[in-house]
Amino acid sequence: MLSPERLALPDYEYLAQRHVLTYMEDAVCQLLENKEDISQYGVARFFTEYFNSVCQGTHILFREFSFIQATPHNRASFLRAFWKCFRTVGKNGDLLTMREYHCLLQLLCPDFPLELTQKAARIVLMDDAMDCLMSFSDFLFAFQIQFYYSEFLESVAAIYQDLLAGKNPNTVIVPTSSSGQHRQRPPLGEASVLEGVEASLFSQCLENLCDRHKYSCPPPALVKEVLSNVQRLTFYGFLVALSKHHGINQALGALPDKGDLMHDPAMDEELERL
Repeated sequence: MLSPERLALPDYEYLAQRHVLTYMEDAVCQLLENKEDISQYGVARFFTEYFNSVCQGTHILFREFSFIQATPHNRASFLRAFWKCFRTVGKNGDLLTMREYHCLLQLLCPDFPLELTQKAARIVLMDDAMDCLMSFSDFLFAFQIQFYYSEFLESVAAIYQDLLAGKNPNTVIVPTSSSGQHRQRPPLGEASVLEGVEASLFSQCLENLCDRHKYSCPPPALVKEVLSNVQRLTFYGFLVALSKHHGINQALGALPDKGDLMHDPAMDEELERL
């Protein structure tokens, strides 16, 4: 039975929203690269197994970074895979440095960029040194926000800088996930971090931004809720609030609630069997 969402959208819009062309192109590339092996069991079986892996979220394992960030489903699948593969780090109570978490990320994606890991760690560590230890849960939820909403957060940083400088944030050029190029901004200085910006004005700017980032931003109502609880806030204070927001985690749908982060009965049963 077709979902109400599917019935409401024309075919081309539904296919574009689900990034079907991205997966078809990738499947064909995989087919051509491995045609000798695939010829032994048939093209139909290959496509069946490929799209089963897409549905199960295992298609992103050991793939290049350009692929794992190509679609929202890929990003959510990578987050879920990272959690499932390394949740024993949190279960054992181990604390790791940013570099150690980056090594774990590279086990799943060899060319995962260090810059993204550093940005996620900065959300947790704030003003602390980057070699400080972090818990698995703190890093994971910060990483989720930074990785899944990376283009949105880059635009947020640009707006924040403009507000600090007294500029009109409506002049900010919003980068898109398809462009692959992002405008460089000056680093957020210590004075900027301490001062912050007016939350109501920041909220108004982000409301306009969310309208333009339809598929890569947190739900606008939840962003507004985060900003309605304070009068002023810093850029990293905003990111911390996003990473700890229960509703945003639920809306993204990749990770369980923090209280259930270390529980995966099916995985535990499999590990006990092994």
